[in-house]
Amino acid sequence: MGGDTFTAEKPVGCLSPDWSRRLGLRENVVVAGGAIDCHMGAVGAGIGEYTLVRVMGTSTCDVMVSSREEMNKRRINGICGQVDGSVFPGMIGLEAGQAAYGDVFAWFFSLLAFPLKTVIQNSTLISEKEKVKVWEEYKRGIFGVLTERAEKMEPSPINALAVDWFNGRRTPDANLLLKGAISGLTLGTDAPTIFRALVEATAYGSRAIVERFREEGVRIDRVIAVGGIARKSPLVMQVLSDVLNVPIGVCRTDQACALGAAMFAATAAGCYSSIEIAQKRMSSGFVSEYTSCSARAAVYDTLYGSYQRLGRAIQKESFSHL
Repeated sequence: MGGDTFTAEKPVGCLSPDWSRRLGLRENVVVAGGAIDCHMGAVGAGIGEYTLVRVMGTSTCDVMVSSREEMNKRRINGICGQVDGSVFPGMIGLEAGQAAYGDVFAWFFSLLAFPLKTVIQNSTLISEKEKVKVWEEYKRGIFGVLTERAEKMEPSPINALAVDWFNGRRTPDANLLLKGAISGLTLGTDAPTIFRALVEATAYGSRAIVERFREEGVRIDRVIAVGGIARKSPLVMQVLSDVLNVPIGVCRTDQACALGAAMFAATAAGCYSSIEIAQKRMSSGFVSEYTSCSARAAVYDTLYGSYQRLGRAIQKESFSHL
């Protein structure tokens, strides 16, 4: 590897004749330095100091920036990455994340769907075309049905409790051998209750990341959420705000990564003198905002302790088999 690196707002050259022909663009089109998609997305979402941007999809990418002076050459333990200039030029980029987020819900929906899908496929009462229609209607409706019931539940220590390590744990302290768990099940536990437990578990996993940053001296005042889950599920976002006890803004654009790339491109092309100005001029703002409920946040403080204890038990059991 070469020794020279360039941040994404720096022009590194122009299109070669070959690529100019392939793309149908002029050879004087500026080519800028590259960056990771979620880092571009964090800039597109409006990242700044003391702000955590959560790119929420099948998994999550949690991104922060901190000034060199504030970091003072410190290393943040237990996160995924720490690179000077990787997110915002002139600042230290910090990255963490959860190994599964949307995938946790997708797994649960698939679990519920298996017997129904099998029965529909084997049915002789309806045509093949009707089977497809019934199955598509089920897929469209299951999230709404579970959400409607789960939204009516209040957090409580008597509810089911889950740990979100269904795909291992990415942050804090990566361990992909860990497994998820659901505890506190009774004969009265129904599907919406388990769904609510999974929603809360993913929020607890998010809190573990936030607490690790804070333990390492990184200040977090607010969260910006990006991605399909953030835009589609008020339940997930409200629970997340209550568990973290911080305000959350949901990015208006559904193409934050592309918007961030456009900000860097505009700066490299000379349209703006700095990425800070490009971000200010091109930002999409928020489509919705969530604030925590103090009463629910207090309950979640207690439940988060239960999540931690269950997680420690799982981790101990996992290591006992090695």
